[in-house]
Amino acid sequence: MAADSQDSGTRDALVERFLPLARSLALRYQRSGEPLDDLVQVASLGLIKAVDRYDPGRGIAFSSYAVPTILGEIKRHFRDRTWSVRVPRGLQELSQRVDRAVAELAEHLSRQPSVAEVAAAVGAQHEDVLEAMQAGGAYRAVSFEAPRAGGEHDAATLGDAIGVHEDGFDRAEERAVLDQLMSTISAREREVLRMRFQEDMTQAEIGAAVGVSQMQISRIIRQALARLLASAESPAEDAPPD
Repeated sequence: MAADSQDSGTRDALVERFLPLARSLALRYQRSGEPLDDLVQVASLGLIKAVDRYDPGRGIAFSSYAVPTILGEIKRHFRDRTWSVRVPRGLQELSQRVDRAVAELAEHLSRQPSVAEVAAAVGAQHEDVLEAMQAGGAYRAVSFEAPRAGGEHDAATLGDAIGVHEDGFDRAEERAVLDQLMSTISAREREVLRMRFQEDMTQAEIGAAVGVSQMQISRIIRQALARLLASAESPAEDAPPD
């Protein structure tokens, strides 16, 4: 920096004078979930860097030099610190451009713009715009413990709204398969299996109930299970006559 700018009083005065510029640039990049105070702080840091690096001997107005320096600091902030999931730099920058274009077009059109309109505004392909919109979801992670907006109870969190694994669907599918397999054995075999595995009766109790020996019941169970296994491993066959 030039000698006349080394004076700390001049430096502080220059920073204070252009703080409104830094704040206005921070406002341009404000987005949901990113505190404005943080952006202003980042923009102020960029302003200080611009003051320290500025050389009036080049004949460039300070504001013309400071704006890209401040914007570069803000963009680095978004790129390096605020994305919860690592996203390619080009996609991050396109996502920010898409966000700004959507906001500006929505205000101008009084409706949400189409993908084609956004693509035309940012000069990108439709597929790239869609990818950028999807990548925007990686901007900031939200804890499942965070309060859920509009919850009926004060203790409601986002985690409460997340579905849980319902094994009833798997059981329904298994029951449908089992019903189909059971049609491949006789009614007598089905009844013996029901008493053995559903009623939890002993082979002796089943034999007494159907009027056969325990050994016959054991044979019926083995044969029925063998046929069920064979049917499960091969195309279904017509059910045997009851």
